[in-house]
Amino acid sequence: MSIGYLHKGLSTPVFIERIKSRQDEIHRWLISKECCNELPLYSSVDIRDAGFKIAVVDTNLFPAGFNNLCEHGLADSVKFIKPAILKRVPNCKDILIVPEEHTRNTWYLENIRILQQIIAQAGFNVKIATFLDAQPSFCEDASFVQLETATGQPVQIHCFKRILKSIQEKTAHYDLIIMNNDLIAGIPDVLKETNIPIYPSIQAGWHSRLKSSHFKFTAELIAEFAKTIAVDPWLFSALYAVSDQVNINVEQDRVKLMDLASDLFKRVQKKYTEHAIEEKPFIFIKADAGTYGMGVMPIEDPAELIQLNRKDKNKLYKGKGAQVIERFLLQEGVPTIHTINHEVSEVCIYQIDNDLVGGFYRSHAKKGSRENLNSQGMDFKKMCPHLKKYGDCGVHHNMNIFDIYRMLARIAGIAAHREIVQLERANK
Repeated sequence: MSIGYLHKGLSTPVFIERIKSRQDEIHRWLISKECCNELPLYSSVDIRDAGFKIAVVDTNLFPAGFNNLCEHGLADSVKFIKPAILKRVPNCKDILIVPEEHTRNTWYLENIRILQQIIAQAGFNVKIATFLDAQPSFCEDASFVQLETATGQPVQIHCFKRILKSIQEKTAHYDLIIMNNDLIAGIPDVLKETNIPIYPSIQAGWHSRLKSSHFKFTAELIAEFAKTIAVDPWLFSALYAVSDQVNINVEQDRVKLMDLASDLFKRVQKKYTEHAIEEKPFIFIKADAGTYGMGVMPIEDPAELIQLNRKDKNKLYKGKGAQVIERFLLQEGVPTIHTINHEVSEVCIYQIDNDLVGGFYRSHAKKGSRENLNSQGMDFKKMCPHLKKYGDCGVHHNMNIFDIYRMLARIAGIAAHREIVQLERANK
């Protein structure tokens, strides 16, 4: 399977040749930023490639798509997860994975099963346990519930409260907790009561993390990166603005968003004019804290924010876990040129300790190149990052372009490290 392009005959951007000619210098720069720092245990990075620019548009510190990695990416995950864990917790043997409570989302359960498999194959004892707040009877009736994933495989979900009690009674022991739960509703008391190392940091959940903060750190690093190859950093980033204390149902607040959006449209248009880009700018409005593609909408004209219908207002009013959205990120829209089987697609890179373990293309048959693909009806095409090494194991792509995706994903990981350090200092 190979990737296609929405626009044929695209000229090769000058930054590709400049990156190729300065690869050693760029590699040294990346290593200097990565070394001696505790990078995220794992991460996924969404990248949009418009042909005329390539930018990171989201970074997830609790990735939920390990089931979408090709077999060789899973093998690399096993290889990289072991040193990543032992670096954080020397002599670690027993691990607890704490997932989301999506017990009815069978594809999410498959992700958790694969994550457990990766860690077990790396030589650790591993159980899955969650808070089961939505289904407390599980904790009363049994120590775990066995569920079936989307592929028909069994997975055991243990009750975290029971596990915690057994730890306190010294009948069980765990060296590490790995979070696959973004804690958007806050940090549960039972998690605070543990004296076990937790990665990724519980301070990096969406209860305190902001996308705008991540993109601030990303922009600083992209400016350095672009200087190395003497190009405009805008070619690797998306302009943005933030509005706080917004009620999307209040017209006055929507006017405030419209004014902010108008200014952002002008900034983007200025860059389009500077780089002789003939397309019309657009933006995305997003919850500044949140994931799963919720609270996200493309805006083609600032006036649309005044004219939102009830359905759209409801979509932007609450995000994951029915959390009310009061802070919005307005982000420059980056169209995607990729198609797979005639479906519009975008890139998602997976990393463990900032080491590449593959990724996938998120595709959608009913969406356009300027829309949010992380929505109901999306599909995933496994990525084959090592064609010469592994052969036909997924979607093939231009390796020069993929090298750029890889560099940007590493930059996003470095930015996430800086972000986590700031969050931990602020929440001590």
